[in-house]
This record gives sequence, C-alpha cells and structure tokens, in this order.
Amino acid sequence: MTLKLFGREYCGLCTVMREQLLAQAAGRFELEWIDIEDIDDLEALYGELVPVLTDEFGNEICHYHLDQQALDVSLAKIS
Repeated sequence: MTLKLFGREYCGLCTVMREQLLAQAAGRFELEWIDIEDIDDLEALYGELVPVLTDEFGNEICHYHLDQQALDVSLAKIS
C-alpha cells in the first residue's frame, strides 16, 4: 500500500508528520511525499489543511497531525 502525504517543504507540521510516518513505514506501507507548492490544483484542494495524509485511493486519513488510530484503521482495511 502506498500512502500519500501532501504538504510543503517549509511546513513544520509536514516535517513532523513525514518523520512519524517514515519511522513506522517499513513493511507496512510506502510513503509518497508530494510538495503542493506551485501545483494549483493541489494547492486549491489542500492549501490550508497541510499536511494531509491520504490512502492510495485518495481518501483522507488525517490532516494537521498524525491520527494513529485513523492510520491503523485505514491500513487494516487494505490488509
């Protein structure tokens, strides 16, 4: 399973969530980082919500902060 993390390079919350996800990704999921800066469609969709974590189908798992319970539920649905 590949999760997508939408954010900005200069965003502190984005950095924290990315580090948290990478620390637990091994063997559970792949993480794709997408910097929304200068991508108008993504900026319009996620602009004020970043970081935004979605599953591989585009369903939002959480935003702003990592919701571990929501992540676990999402991963369990796919497994």
